[in-house]
Amino acid sequence: MNTITAAPGTDRVRWLRAALTVLVAAAAAVGAPFYFAPFQVFQLTMVLLYAVALSGLNLLVGFGGQISLGHGAFFAAGAYTAAVMLDRYHTGHLATLPVAAAGCFVLGLGFGVPALRLRGLYLALVTLSFAVFLPPLLKRLEPVTGGSMGLTVDKLRPPAWSGLAEDQWMYFVVLAVTAVALLLARNLLRSRVGRALLAVRDNESAAEVMGVRLSLHKTLAFAWSALFAGVAGCLYTWVIGFVSPDSFSFVLSITLLAGLVVGGLGSLYGPLLGGAFVMYVPSVSQDVSEAAPGVVFGLLIIAVMFVAPTGLAGLPGRVRDAVARRPSRTSAAFDRTPGTAAAPDAEPQSQAESVPSATYACADPAVADAEPVGAPPRTEKE
Repeated sequence: MNTITAAPGTDRVRWLRAALTVLVAAAAAVGAPFYFAPFQVFQLTMVLLYAVALSGLNLLVGFGGQISLGHGAFFAAGAYTAAVMLDRYHTGHLATLPVAAAGCFVLGLGFGVPALRLRGLYLALVTLSFAVFLPPLLKRLEPVTGGSMGLTVDKLRPPAWSGLAEDQWMYFVVLAVTAVALLLARNLLRSRVGRALLAVRDNESAAEVMGVRLSLHKTLAFAWSALFAGVAGCLYTWVIGFVSPDSFSFVLSITLLAGLVVGGLGSLYGPLLGGAFVMYVPSVSQDVSEAAPGVVFGLLIIAVMFVAPTGLAGLPGRVRDAVARRPSRTSAAFDRTPGTAAAPDAEPQSQAESVPSATYACADPAVADAEPVGAPPRTEKE
């Protein structure tokens, strides 16, 4: 019986490789603000900020199997929560983060109720309507939100002991929050809640038979997704220092969903790549064509989906599989030599040729009565 055994030290090698990758990425992330210009540091900060929002959307769409076209509304709710607290109540910046997270979590719980009855395009339309009517609502609430003029607040200032510039300090604060958010998403997916989300995504009927409460976990998926978006919106207020209803139109929701699909659905590192896409591709489109940046943006999305259907996070795996298949095909082509190839008209081997020589029938009676070598002795009946 053939047995498959794992090579000794395989798990250790994988662990060391993952640890080395994390250390290199951490070193690059820490050293980035000291190498790039202030505007480039600001762009990197925005990439991390969008990655937090996309991590929540990934929990809902990539792992929960549901769809949302109104994620920008949760983003706006977190941003306005922080702005109103800073402008109207003069609280500290750090105090706005848990309030924005908790408020958006409750908002996601309430908004997750339609997810119990709707799915597919119907759920997408309901979530899109939330993103459409929120900006006009913010304009109507002028005493609180500032109306169409928005609110201007102070940015997060670096402490004197840090010795960092404002852009560098904001980068490190957002980097720390992003690291915590990605770690929380990773642990959440490995918990019982995450396994339930995956079961609901794969087969709702089978998950319900196994004891998964569909209503609870569908609602929690929206709640957790809204929490991440609210945290990202709060960070947006810290970084930009200004919020207005026009900054959170339904286009933001579409852009976030496109960034997640391009980055990679169901991947823990896809939101980082999606955040880079959301930040850099619109600016690149504007530089390429000032008259029609949306056309360039759409063409870039089509090109990325054609090259990497599973997103940018799955592109290295596709390349690795393609490289692994190429040598096997090449070796198989070299093994097909003329001497080993079977002729198309060749007859199959006869049954007599496949039988050992000791069992052949013989016409000579003397030889036929002879016992083969190694045969057991005959009895008297024989």
